[in-house]
Amino acid sequence: MMRIFRISSTLCAILLITCSTALARPVPPLEGLEALRKVLAGITDFSADMTQEKKLSVMKRTLKMSGTVRFRKPDQFYMALNPPHATRMVLNDAVIEQANDRQEGHTRVVLPPEQGLKQWFSKLSVPVTSLPADFDISADLTNSLYTLKIAPRGTGQIREVGISFLADGTIKRMVIVERNGDKATMTFKNPRRNSGLTDRDFQLTP
Repeated sequence: MMRIFRISSTLCAILLITCSTALARPVPPLEGLEALRKVLAGITDFSADMTQEKKLSVMKRTLKMSGTVRFRKPDQFYMALNPPHATRMVLNDAVIEQANDRQEGHTRVVLPPEQGLKQWFSKLSVPVTSLPADFDISADLTNSLYTLKIAPRGTGQIREVGISFLADGTIKRMVIVERNGDKATMTFKNPRRNSGLTDRDFQLTP
């Protein structure tokens, strides 16, 4: 009986793995980009609660944090992390500013122009008919969940950005991999779209 149970368990495991693999399938990058374009076309601003797992290249353990994120077209992004890792970060096009409650002042990083938000979203403002020459792109589809990976070519700080979203416009997850090996995985909850965010919602200081 035990042997039969083990064989049955093994068969079930094989079936589960096979089914899971079958559900995830690569799709043409153009299809993934066009699906993302359609999602973003209906969004003027976006905010959500967030949990983040941060893997630093100099540490073995993963830091787990929570906070909020905001985005507004064409080039504004804001993230605030709750204590004990209280940090605020604002991205205006290609300029990143960051501050935390433990230090005075703030840091400022300027990305290459081609990696700015405005540049990225300008490529998605019209139907996508060809792949941009300055990015490597891949996409897959699991049930109704698209996962798009965008890797800018060059020597900028960002090595790869991954975004997972549903065709109905729900953005589920974002992964940012930096060239120094740091990796941040953000999972979004309670998303709010087109709530009328203004410049005041994208200030580095509260």
